[in-house]
Amino acid sequence: MKWTRAAVAVVGVGLMWPTAGPAVADDGPGGGVNLLLNGAFDNRPGELIDIDVRGVRAGADVTVSSPVFDRPVRLAPYDGGHHARPAVEMSTPPGTYPLKVRADGKIVARDQVEVKASERPTFQVTTPGDELRPGEQLGMWFDDLYPGETGDAFTVRSPAFPAPVRLTHDPKGADWNNPRMFSALVRLPADAKDGTYKVELTGPDGRTLQNKDLVVRAARPGDSDYVGKARGPAFFAEKDRPEDARRAGAKIAAGGSVNVLWSDESPDPGEEGRLTATSPAFERAVPLKRDDSKAGDGDDPRYYGPARIRTDLESGRYPVTVVSHHGRVKRTGHLVIAGSAPKSPDDGPDRTVLIVGAGTGGAAVAAAAGVVIFRRVRNRT
Repeated sequence: MKWTRAAVAVVGVGLMWPTAGPAVADDGPGGGVNLLLNGAFDNRPGELIDIDVRGVRAGADVTVSSPVFDRPVRLAPYDGGHHARPAVEMSTPPGTYPLKVRADGKIVARDQVEVKASERPTFQVTTPGDELRPGEQLGMWFDDLYPGETGDAFTVRSPAFPAPVRLTHDPKGADWNNPRMFSALVRLPADAKDGTYKVELTGPDGRTLQNKDLVVRAARPGDSDYVGKARGPAFFAEKDRPEDARRAGAKIAAGGSVNVLWSDESPDPGEEGRLTATSPAFERAVPLKRDDSKAGDGDDPRYYGPARIRTDLESGRYPVTVVSHHGRVKRTGHLVIAGSAPKSPDDGPDRTVLIVGAGTGGAAVAAAAGVVIFRRVRNRT
């Protein structure tokens, strides 16, 4: 698993952690009041603090005040409590600040808010030094919570991506407390080539803000995520079953047909739509479809499809290749091509030639009689 901002930010998902103990009123009607703060520790200027007050009588005017806010914040009532999400003022210096909750003007709870220094805008694509696999999904984020930063239209482009990607802010997501956190998920194409790709972040005016490098590399034998549980390709005739498939010694005549079989103990999700068999012996690439028949129950997932052999092939041994797992698995088998496929009676003549007699007279007689003379000629192998 690759740790990105999207994964690490789960630490701040909207859970409400209580303070060291229930915040108790100084005296009077606030007794038994609970103050719950989420995001009150290690804040940056501009971040939101989730404030929830419970135990105050219904209908009370509940406010929260602190030097980190430019004015007292009135909490909205809901069934069972009062709630608000104010932002720490951008001009707040680092430090620890008191926070007080008042109900109808009387202090009923106290706590503290910690603030750290602002950070320059940051664009993150992957963990530095990380490598992405073809077909893998990655998270990108741009955090520009910094004095003076504005705009909300940020776009990421890269030759590794199928299209430009728009970064957006999700107020209900893991980064709810940072109103200037913009993120997106993108999946690399399954056929992405190994290499280092530039990833460009642009602002609302199209100006480039930052660039990052993205390393794409398919897994190889020895890598911890290399998947090598595939078997094949194997081959079986049209009249046979997949169980009869042979990986070696399969023979077929030029112009004939053969089924290509591929098995995999743990195929990638969506593998059914991507598996193909290619060979210089085939008329075209062959899609391999999942065998969902009862005959395949209980076995490893298997895929097969019919291949038509080219008619112009010379006898010999020809490779057949299947690539799977986003390019991480590649297997090559071989077919032996020997002679031409026999023709069925329904095939008819290969070509029809009009025969002209040795002399003009013969042809003229035939034409006059309304008869056309043909000779059937078969292809020579």
